[in-house]
Amino acid sequence: MPNMNNVSSPSLWQRIWQGFLVTVGTKQFFRIFAPWVKWLAILATIFLIIGSVWGLAFAPPDYLQGNSYRIIFIHVPAASLAISIYFALAVLGVIYLVWKIKTANLVAQALAPIGFLLCVISLLTGSIWAKPTWGTYWVWDARLTSMLILAFLYAGVMALFAAFEHTANRGKAAAILCIVGAVNLPIIKYSVQWWNTLHQGATFTLTEAPKMSADMWMPLLFMVIGSYLLVATLAIYRTNTLILYRDQGKAWVKEYIRSQNK
Repeated sequence: MPNMNNVSSPSLWQRIWQGFLVTVGTKQFFRIFAPWVKWLAILATIFLIIGSVWGLAFAPPDYLQGNSYRIIFIHVPAASLAISIYFALAVLGVIYLVWKIKTANLVAQALAPIGFLLCVISLLTGSIWAKPTWGTYWVWDARLTSMLILAFLYAGVMALFAAFEHTANRGKAAAILCIVGAVNLPIIKYSVQWWNTLHQGATFTLTEAPKMSADMWMPLLFMVIGSYLLVATLAIYRTNTLILYRDQGKAWVKEYIRSQNK
């Protein structure tokens, strides 16, 4: 009979970690975050309506660019989110590969198309803005080129998710590409400082006051916050949809579907 005095009790860190692992299971993720979708969507709608109406109808024109500058109310949130989402994909990739947390892989799979769409929007709106400002839709500028590479990385991640969807190693190749591709993120951020580029510097920074008047940066801030809330809404909704699809054979999913059909 084993001596129970020799069996050490788990440390506080081990108990916290075990508790964390329990909460990040697919079932727990679904039950914790599903109620958030409605409220996040409402908040996102409020912020986006205020920001877009304020920015497009009431903000003053720029003294040099006139009204063409208003495209930043779409371009800046899209570009910021495209970079932030890819950083999130890299973090989720590490979590999935190191700790084998399946939910992290599902969140990444849900986020990748959203990030790709926002990256394309940022490139398109940037080109539309560049024509009257630079006289051309496109230049092989360091910032523009690195953002184009980011779009290709997103496309690669989505392709890998689709290619290995029905294999035992699904998600691993996509996670590796997410981590490797993250090297492009500091290039995007610091490209305007490392090279002589046409692209202007950051519109917002945490260390400097905004370079625009409050009538311009306040609606932009509303648009940025609203866009992040919208992405959070879509990410949770898409992740939960993937969870229901992957776990459709499990009892808790069948019970959930029955409760929704009553």
